[in-house]
Amino acid sequence: MGRTGRDRVGFASPLEVSIPSSCKGWEEMYAYHTLFSESRRAFDEDRFWFQDAVHGPEPFCPFDCVWLDYAIPALNQASARLFVIPPSLGTEYRVLNGYVYLSANSVTGDETLARRAELFARRGGYYYRRWDELYERWVEKVEGVIGELEALVVPVLREFEEESVVTEARGVGSGYRLLVAYDRLLEGFDRMWQYHFEFLNLGYGAYLVFYEVCRHAFPDISDQTIAAMVSAIDLLVLRPDEELKCLARLAVELGVAGTVQGAIDEETLRAALGGSKSGARWLVDFDATKDPWMYVSNGSGLYHHHRSWIDDTRLPIAAIGAYIARLEAGEDISRPYEAVLAERDRITSEHGALLPDDLRQRFDESLALARTVYPFIEDHNFYIEHHYLTRFWNKVREFGALLQRHDFLTDREDVFYLRHDEVREALEELRLQWSSGAGKARGPAYWPPIVERRRSIHEAMRQWAPPPALGRAPGEITEPMTIMLFGITEERVRGWLSLTEGVGEQMLTGAAGSPGEAEGPARVILDIDQLAELEEGEILVAPSTSPSWTPVFGKIAAAVLDSGGIMSHAAIVAREYGLPAVIGTGTGTKRIRTGDRLHVDANAGIVTILD
Repeated sequence: MGRTGRDRVGFASPLEVSIPSSCKGWEEMYAYHTLFSESRRAFDEDRFWFQDAVHGPEPFCPFDCVWLDYAIPALNQASARLFVIPPSLGTEYRVLNGYVYLSANSVTGDETLARRAELFARRGGYYYRRWDELYERWVEKVEGVIGELEALVVPVLREFEEESVVTEARGVGSGYRLLVAYDRLLEGFDRMWQYHFEFLNLGYGAYLVFYEVCRHAFPDISDQTIAAMVSAIDLLVLRPDEELKCLARLAVELGVAGTVQGAIDEETLRAALGGSKSGARWLVDFDATKDPWMYVSNGSGLYHHHRSWIDDTRLPIAAIGAYIARLEAGEDISRPYEAVLAERDRITSEHGALLPDDLRQRFDESLALARTVYPFIEDHNFYIEHHYLTRFWNKVREFGALLQRHDFLTDREDVFYLRHDEVREALEELRLQWSSGAGKARGPAYWPPIVERRRSIHEAMRQWAPPPALGRAPGEITEPMTIMLFGITEERVRGWLSLTEGVGEQMLTGAAGSPGEAEGPARVILDIDQLAELEEGEILVAPSTSPSWTPVFGKIAAAVLDSGGIMSHAAIVAREYGLPAVIGTGTGTKRIRTGDRLHVDANAGIVTILD
């Protein structure tokens, strides 16, 4: 247990955390305003900060932090300025040695809350009453930004401009179009994050209202029981996995199952199937599935190096092969939707029957709204974090390739070791040098050493274990997203403060993300490349999961995850698949080893190491 600079019992001061010497100079990789600093020591030390392990389990490369520069203002604007979410003014964020820390801006004071509640009732109510219509328009807007990004052209700086630039009297050349293209890339990125939070906070808000109605009516009801009443929803984010199952069924139907199973990558797959009518027919469906259903990141989508299925189709091809094997073994590979739906309706009916008429009406209305808005909490992930960001990172690579061709970078991937403002700086010099071709650019000697130094620092960051929390310990935690999405509860904070979760203990606690119990050997997975090691009946232990991991849910017995709350992606998808899951353990991947025998009580949120 530590004390902050103001002598309050809490966690370590964010300004006094020990950073390894191998990370020296890390601060230059991030914008000045994102760092803890002496100039605001009192402010930073007097707040509670938690490490965002849901979105940032790894240190971010400099360019990757661009999403924070655009997402956090969009989040805060939606909460504080647009919809006026009564208890929330969004969040503060800082970067410490490459890891992101968040601190909720909560609203207090009855008068302020009442004033904000009145505004929210009008503004949020407008969206709730027109949800389906406005959501349809939202999809059109988002797909429009995706189309703009796909059409964005990174100019090729040739020795001479095409003659049509002159004969058509265009008046502007490639040097102009280069900076316009980069600015449009970032403008579209900014706009997409505005759309991201247009509906998201309202989704959480509607669920929170239902949550509070349930807690008022049934004081002892569990978070898991409340969540179960809004499950069995048709989620778009589950569609990619369903498409793989369809391809597996089609392979069996067409008699090409063995050929598909034997393929190790797309090249061998096409070579093996292209010569037969049935194989060619299967490839038509495979190609139709790729866009958009293989624009699925192997991670959260927020890191450039978490490539997607569309970039490397080996994972989905292997998943199709695994589904074929299960089909041929007589297994039902369908998602247990009917069972989840029946359980949802049973729980809802039993609880609703206990309520008096006046409270029953409020219960029914808040439940109906929660079920209406609930899909967006997950579906936006497919449109933005996966489909859009897959294209975005690849478009950034095109700018990296341009800088590489002109010797500003050694490799196109090096662009991610520059901040987004530094990339524009390099492009500005590049067009200056290219405009005449007579000068000598400084960039080829300037940027590569910076990249190499930062690459070394970033690798050292990956070996560092960030503290789970910093600053002042909170008296209470009420901000809804902090609890539901990140799983940061008062109980979790007490566990961090008391240091009761030391290495060697046989029990871990977390949130009961999806009900059920299971026992089996652990398989610790820290990287997507390790998923192939998972065996039937094992218990997945990981920092977090993403939609691309969903195909393994049919073979594992349970999931134990370091991060997340009851409304995190991992918890939502686990419930839809009827898979027991304990989330937000904090230290599961550090305390459990592959092969350890575990008992997972996902009803109580307890994981016991038996061996």
